[in-house]
Amino acid sequence: MIRPQRGMTLVELVITIVIIGIAAAALFSAMASITARSADPLLRQQSVMIAESYLSAALALPYDQLSSAAHSAAAPRNLAGEPVTELAGYSVALTVDGAAKLNGIDATRIEVTVTDPQSQSLQLFGWRTCYGEYDASGNSLCP
Repeated sequence: MIRPQRGMTLVELVITIVIIGIAAAALFSAMASITARSADPLLRQQSVMIAESYLSAALALPYDQLSSAAHSAAAPRNLAGEPVTELAGYSVALTVDGAAKLNGIDATRIEVTVTDPQSQSLQLFGWRTCYGEYDASGNSLCP
């Protein structure tokens, strides 16, 4: 009685190893490419958070003090004015255009530009009009 063959021949084993090797090399190559770019979304998200915090701080200022918020590119700073060491490599610039118009109404355009450690820039814009604000002595802050 002839028994049915079990197992693999040496040729089948070598072909299987070669196919698995090619598939593994392609998988590792794709994973290396994905891993190399995985920091980009983190840098972008941090840039957005920095820009939003600077813009909201500028928009919270009284209307007549908006121009004092403008500054050229510098390292991000905390509320005490000290550089944030965890965000080394980022720079923030804030410009204020008080002569801008929004739908024909006098407004101030605030632009925040954040540059990340890979030199990619993110710009965030905001608009502010005078809401009928008054100073402590009752004088209008609106032009």
